[in-house]
Amino acid sequence: MAKSKFVAAMDSFKGCLTSREANQAAAEGIKSICPDAEIVQIPVSDGGEGFVDAFYSAIGGDIQELTVNDPLMRPVVAHYLLKDTTAVIEIAQASGLPLLTKEERNPLIATSYGTGELVADAVRKGAEHIIVGLGGSATSDAGTGMIRALVDALAENGTWDDIQELEHVRFTIASDVKNPLCGENGAAHVFGPQKGASPDDVITLDNRARAFAEASARHFGYDRSNMNGAGAAGGLGYAFLQYLGAECKSGIQLLLETVHFDEKVKDADLVITGEGSSDRQTLMGKLPVGILQQSDSVPVCLIAGNIKDREQLLQAGFAYVECINPSGITLEEAMRREVAMRNISDTVGRVLRNGAENRI
Repeated sequence: MAKSKFVAAMDSFKGCLTSREANQAAAEGIKSICPDAEIVQIPVSDGGEGFVDAFYSAIGGDIQELTVNDPLMRPVVAHYLLKDTTAVIEIAQASGLPLLTKEERNPLIATSYGTGELVADAVRKGAEHIIVGLGGSATSDAGTGMIRALVDALAENGTWDDIQELEHVRFTIASDVKNPLCGENGAAHVFGPQKGASPDDVITLDNRARAFAEASARHFGYDRSNMNGAGAAGGLGYAFLQYLGAECKSGIQLLLETVHFDEKVKDADLVITGEGSSDRQTLMGKLPVGILQQSDSVPVCLIAGNIKDREQLLQAGFAYVECINPSGITLEEAMRREVAMRNISDTVGRVLRNGAENRI
């Protein structure tokens, strides 16, 4: 084969591989078939796990470390990125579901306070633009915990209106969630159950969020609870929109703009992306479809640990849709890091061997 160019832009395989590790595995698969190929690896995230790492790879900067409160108000070490006057925060670092065991999940008491501590620290260190990835939260408190933390840290007299330091800070929230804060399509009803909410809990959480939004609307004279992204991260999106005037952007589009993806994919022969599980929901704004949309006319190969609705994914424009796991493998075995990396590498090699080379 003539020297070819490939781009690997893999999402993390949650609980198994980071984006960086998945990219490396894909690169090994490429090298096994095309040892002289140019391979561009781009760590990516749509706002959840790996968001800070993806931006660090793209723009550099300094990783800030501090101890904050987790969703149950226990100390946890969290990190965010500070590059000049731009901060990048991943709310899962402080308020994420992986910080809790399954038995500990309880959105009635889980708080976003730790996220507020991260924001306050960034503001104190001179951040003027704060980008916030809203994926993977354990909370459904409509951002009340975050707001309380900001008041505790920054308000001289203990009220929101006392805070001066936020006036010149611009916020961008990265989320592909379009849901409003309240109602049957809102944060509690759609996302509450996966965070441990019972049917009765969902009603309680929705009522709490509605009451908070109504009180906030009276205070500010406007209501942003129905805006796209308000229902993200258990309503944290709403708090950023209503209280901090945030702009909501697609997480993957925001990152791809930052890394100048359109330039990096130019003249590529194949883009390889992937995630833990792919199905028709992938087409509803998840990371791989963002990669597909930004790849222009370059063919895109989608690989995943589990594939459903393959024909729909192909019809959407993916050139190849392949499951990395052989039939009969147990979930426990498939989730082992070294097994997942080998399976990604083998799958990418197989795709190239079985015909991709005829198109590049």
